[in-house]
Amino acid sequence: MDGMYSRELLRLQAENERLKRIAADAREKLEAAMDGTGLCVWQLHVPSGKLIIFNRRWGSMLGFQPKELEASFEVWKAHLHPEDREEVLRHFFDHLHGRSPFYEVQHRMVAKNGAITWVQDRGRVVEWDTRGRPLRVMGTHIDITQEKEYEQALSRLAHKDPLTGLLNRSGLIERFRTLRREGELTLCFIDLDDFKRVNDTLGHRAGDRLLVQLTERLRRLCPPEVVLGRLGGDEFVLLLPWPVHRPHTRQLAQACIDCLDEPFELDNGEGQVGMSMGVEGVREPDDFADVMARADAAMYQVKRAGKRGMAFNTGPVAGHLAGSERQRHAG
Repeated sequence: MDGMYSRELLRLQAENERLKRIAADAREKLEAAMDGTGLCVWQLHVPSGKLIIFNRRWGSMLGFQPKELEASFEVWKAHLHPEDREEVLRHFFDHLHGRSPFYEVQHRMVAKNGAITWVQDRGRVVEWDTRGRPLRVMGTHIDITQEKEYEQALSRLAHKDPLTGLLNRSGLIERFRTLRREGELTLCFIDLDDFKRVNDTLGHRAGDRLLVQLTERLRRLCPPEVVLGRLGGDEFVLLLPWPVHRPHTRQLAQACIDCLDEPFELDNGEGQVGMSMGVEGVREPDDFADVMARADAAMYQVKRAGKRGMAFNTGPVAGHLAGSERQRHAG
């Protein structure tokens, strides 16, 4: 009888060791499969708040050394990005209280050194107590930082002019809407004078170089709060976050016109252009197209009056004398 008991015990021990090896092998394969994917599997024991990360060290995800940071719900919550914390917790507790079938949200985590990691977090309750209260939640946590950075880069490219790096039309419209919500706004529409002559005589590469140099001049002139954009060709826009009637509206517009006095040094010669500008204040019902239409009409007042100047609602104001006027004064 004792021999039979001993043989059964040895058999069970051997079976237990075999199952442990299978489990260890499965875990090793799982970790190998998930290494480099940014995926980790987590479990939360709800009553205690204890958090287990099965295939990665908890602290390493946030830049901590082993055993430097205990894995718990409160620590996880503390490292949620402040701008995301409320939404993340709302999604989590909505699921915990049965208001949603699972917990899923994209959010940011803040590492020890302040670095930001984007994650796709998903989980669901897998065990309840006898009173129907959640005991364990299991889920996955995927690092999607690279995807988010790529997405943001594409968004920036979609709103940027590839030649000058300025906002393009769609980027200007987006900033226009934002600035309108924040306060009064003025739009300056710029069309260069005689730019076609530069392209025709010096070539399109020279014309592109001139536009890049002009962008640098405008950036140096404009305060940081002024938004610069290029609609395409030789058309530019300034968004000034202040009312049109303020003195520095005219001062900045004049400085922009004056910055073209000096010719542009190009690879195959000098390029000289002027600037005609229409200046318009944004009114309550305006969208971007409304203001642009009025600024465009004001700009053409300058073109008809001889170019090289600015026009407000009250009519053209010469920023520089037109060519024929210069000659008469020189004579």
